[in-house]
Amino acid sequence: MKTLVQCDFDGTVTEEDISFLLLDAFAQGDWRQLLRQYREHRISVGEFNTRAFAMVKADKHRLLEALQGGAKVRAGFHELVTYCLEKALRLVIVSNGLDFYIRAVLKGLGLADIEVYAAQASFHPEGMKVQYLGPDGKRLEDGFKEAYVESFLRLGYRVIYIGNGDSDVAPAKYAHHVFATGDLLAYSKENNLNCKPFEDFRDVVKDLEQMSQFPL
Repeated sequence: MKTLVQCDFDGTVTEEDISFLLLDAFAQGDWRQLLRQYREHRISVGEFNTRAFAMVKADKHRLLEALQGGAKVRAGFHELVTYCLEKALRLVIVSNGLDFYIRAVLKGLGLADIEVYAAQASFHPEGMKVQYLGPDGKRLEDGFKEAYVESFLRLGYRVIYIGNGDSDVAPAKYAHHVFATGDLLAYSKENNLNCKPFEDFRDVVKDLEQMSQFPL
């Protein structure tokens, strides 16, 4: 069976949530009130990002300039990318974050060719506009990560999921194998969701090597 590695970005590839760094620096309004609503499951992650980034009136250049040297990448990510290339595993970033900064961080790592699906952002003086498009090209209000993992399963992939957050819980339940850290790991332990904990991507590569010897 062909294998696909679906990986979250903020807090998974990066050590911190890049969107929070940008909102702290540029949002003109109480974006953390929206964050509290999201964490209390009163609004979706898509609604949170759409409303929070509408408070950002800075242009793309200023936002990316503010990220210079600020995006700390979790150790071992290059090793994961190399392993996937060597083993012909399809590595895909699927994130509720914004495409422009994800692609900028990956480009800075020399990894601009990685497949990325994330929120599409446009920049306007009255505030940024954010939209999520599913695999069929239609706009989604919620369930972005789930839509992609389901589409990969329909294409016949064995899906290995890597994530860290609350928004990774639902898509992880579809996957054949899950690597978890942060809130996803805590949820998995509390709810008996089968997963493998990791601290950095070298842990993931080591386990993938073992799995290749004993395929699912």
